[in-house]
Amino acid sequence: MGNAAIDLIIRIKNGYLAKRETITLSYTRFGEEVVSKLMKLGYIKDFQITGDKIKAIEVTLLYKDGEPAISDVSIYSKPGRRYYTSYRHLKPVVSGIGVSIISTSKGILTNKEARKIKTGGELLFNIW
Repeated sequence: MGNAAIDLIIRIKNGYLAKRETITLSYTRFGEEVVSKLMKLGYIKDFQITGDKIKAIEVTLLYKDGEPAISDVSIYSKPGRRYYTSYRHLKPVVSGIGVSIISTSKGILTNKEARKIKTGGELLFNIW
């Protein structure tokens, strides 16, 4: 799971750095969940699943007054080192401006959602 999340968020960040309108990611259900959560949080404009046999996720990037919606990303879980955390150890990101994305048994959650339902999991990345 960690590999897919790292690849996905770095591709989105690089798309913003290159000032692209859209980017294409390889499709996974996990990737679709993460992209869906990022859309609900307002970090991307929209996404759609394309292709029949070989699916892809086409992400439309969001710019606010010419500035990217994502200013930076901090990755925690890596292929060689998984980073698991309890809901008690989840802290606000950049004084509450950003969010942590966590893979839990209840699906992909933000740090606020995970604390609310008292569940921990694999801390994938912080985004702001």
